[in-house]
Amino acid sequence: MSRVRVPGQARRGHIAMFAFSALVAGSFSLGGMVANEIEPTALNAARFVLAAAVIGAVVLARRQMQRAAFVAPWRYLILGGLFAIYFVTMFEGLKTAPAVSASAVFTLTPLLAAGFGWFLQRQVLTPRMALALAIGAFGALWVIFRADFAAIRAFEIGRGESIFFWGCVAHAAYAPMVPRLNRGERPVVFTFGTLVAAAIVIIIYGAGDILATDWTALSPLVWITLFYIAIPASSVTFVLVQFAALRLPASKVMAYTYLVPSWVICWESAFGEPVPPAMVMIGIAMTMLALLLLLKTE
Repeated sequence: MSRVRVPGQARRGHIAMFAFSALVAGSFSLGGMVANEIEPTALNAARFVLAAAVIGAVVLARRQMQRAAFVAPWRYLILGGLFAIYFVTMFEGLKTAPAVSASAVFTLTPLLAAGFGWFLQRQVLTPRMALALAIGAFGALWVIFRADFAAIRAFEIGRGESIFFWGCVAHAAYAPMVPRLNRGERPVVFTFGTLVAAAIVIIIYGAGDILATDWTALSPLVWITLFYIAIPASSVTFVLVQFAALRLPASKVMAYTYLVPSWVICWESAFGEPVPPAMVMIGIAMTMLALLLLLKTE
């Protein structure tokens, strides 16, 4: 059997998204543990301010801060707004949705991203990719409904999953919007602009929750979660997604979301949580199959 050859730039994009999937999974597990201890807007405002400060320091240290990168700042407001919606709805949804179930909702993103990819950049969806997205979507729904045929027939979706779904719509629009709005800026500089914009959007929207939060009374776990979601799960993953989005089609970038439920199970197991029932794991296996189909070179 001949070996599939992946171009160097595309290979780097795949490596970036593999790391992305592992880091994002941690947000679901840690987020589910603290979702009811702090309002999502307050937590995410702090996370984006911290993440922007870290990335800004990196940009300044590399002397890459150029005035030309901030021409048409509305671009960053669009991208930052999309991510603000995604992260706020994620933590709002985790108040009631289990981490594995919420991560399964996240795996609907490739299907949504394919639609946005065609609409914004006319990226063609091949029959095999369509099959993969259909398999992945069915696997995700299987997990979301806890492998319960009665719940599937009644289409009984939990409140947390419903809220987070709209965040995933915003996330799906993000990947194809990056190459459309990027004007040659380096990924780290573009990330800094997006993080600053996201922080501004959330601070304005959630000013009341931010002022009402007793920051000195938060538990150590909340601060650990804040640090994790601000640095590895925000600063790093933003760069990874933008790096990959400039090298891979939107559907392949988002294909790596299919790995997230598997990573979440690993995170949950590490925290002492039980492994999902075997019937639910069938849905996880289907998302893995979808990933392999989407990554196969045409």
